[in-house]
Amino acid sequence: MSGKSAEGGSGLSRRQMAWRAAQDIFDGAYVNLGIGIPELCASFVPEGREVVYHTENGVLGFGSAPLADQVDPELINAGKKPITIKPGAAFFHHADSFAMIRGGHLDIAILGAMQVAANGDLANWLAGGDAVPAVGGAMDLVAGVRRVLVITEHLTREGQPKLVERCTLALTGAGVVERVYTNLGVFVVNSGVFELVERAPGVTVEEIRAATGAPVLASDCVPVIRAPDL
Repeated sequence: MSGKSAEGGSGLSRRQMAWRAAQDIFDGAYVNLGIGIPELCASFVPEGREVVYHTENGVLGFGSAPLADQVDPELINAGKKPITIKPGAAFFHHADSFAMIRGGHLDIAILGAMQVAANGDLANWLAGGDAVPAVGGAMDLVAGVRRVLVITEHLTREGQPKLVERCTLALTGAGVVERVYTNLGVFVVNSGVFELVERAPGVTVEEIRAATGAPVLASDCVPVIRAPDL
């Protein structure tokens, strides 16, 4: 199977993945969004909930990406993407931002991943020539927040599983991941296996198992994700 998102013909699109993860953010949560797909969660706060988004470079209370004619180059997130500011937002020093993280004041971090192991280990950075320049704030986040959620494509560009039995890349954190959202389904990290709790439309449990590099636990009837057309 290809493992591509719905934009490429299989499973959920990137925006649908972000939408699904956003549904699990509880009312009143303080949330840090990682670079990439997690950034899209800012556009999908469930109706009736208040979610306060935090970014490492010093904003608490940002919103979705602005329209093209509303971009302010001085308002960006940690990934240098333009953001909007919600009423009551606060700006502060980079060091104060990390004091919030390290002090345990954030409820959730939603991060991307290169690998997630069945025991909850996370690897989301590389060292070397073509690598992400550094681990950035991810190591602080996984150590300081209460819950770590991951959004990622199920397979690499080379077709290799990102959900694995054991990480072969350098770890960002050990045993930290609680849930994983991919274009193929939603998984709970559960005692050394990935428990499939929801699957993408048009994707079978057998296909998901074949695309996963670790044991997948699934009931006889796994619910299908009813994502909007995004």
